[in-house]
Amino acid sequence: MSSDPSLRGAQLGPMSGRNIIGDVTEALHRFLLDGYDIGEQPPRLEEDLSFVPKDREEVLYVYMYRVAQNQALQNQKRFRQAPVFVGQEPEDGGEVYYHRPPLLLDLFYLISVHSKFRSDAERLIGWVLLRLNEATHLIYRPRKYLLPDGRAVDSTGRPYDPSGPLEGDDLQVEKVSLALVDDLTVGDAINFYSLHEAPYRPFLTYRARVALDGPLVRAEGGTTINMPRLANKARPDEGEALESRNGRIKTPRGQPGTPPTDGRKLAPGPRPHFLRRTADVDPDETED
Repeated sequence: MSSDPSLRGAQLGPMSGRNIIGDVTEALHRFLLDGYDIGEQPPRLEEDLSFVPKDREEVLYVYMYRVAQNQALQNQKRFRQAPVFVGQEPEDGGEVYYHRPPLLLDLFYLISVHSKFRSDAERLIGWVLLRLNEATHLIYRPRKYLLPDGRAVDSTGRPYDPSGPLEGDDLQVEKVSLALVDDLTVGDAINFYSLHEAPYRPFLTYRARVALDGPLVRAEGGTTINMPRLANKARPDEGEALESRNGRIKTPRGQPGTPPTDGRKLAPGPRPHFLRRTADVDPDETED
């Protein structure tokens, strides 16, 4: 069951993943330029599709045209414990942080080429296909978390270093994959070029998958989560079978493998620390 938690006395940090989309575009540029090996002069990188090159200038157009949420990997928005450990272990008094699960997005890039002669443009687009086929992970580095006090750390609590060692069971690694996809039809591409007042050129479309982390929350003494109130139901006697709404008979209480008799369910994942639940109060027991 998901709900919006009420965080009392919490310290809210900045958005940890606010720069990742720009980092992906820059990483794509660097990957193309660093691997160019079919000529003395590397092609020019442009994001403006209407740019008109010089007579013999070769150009690679890299344009991010669409951002979409990954529908297959959506997360619930409720707060949960973040995989960030600063100082000691939580059981020994270490700092505990909470966050919403990352926002999983697909970034779509249009890559086009230009050269004076069509054969040179086809040679260049063939090189782009082979080069980006090597980009199994466009970004592969420790995941960065921004604490409420402004410090940038990785999941183990060490100062953030993008080129740091990728070792340790508690280290969360940021991986951005890149894949060739067929996302635009020729008609869509023609309309797209016409919208930018640019001539039609051969093109490729790629998809990069990223995860955007929001702010970390540090709450003194833990958090209080308000859950939707449920109607009181009469509890069956010990050993009495339970019947669901569709008439299916459930396992009787008190037998091995049955849930706790108080009706609570254990949430999947690591054991929560400093977690308090608000309890329903019987109106008859409240003071006037």
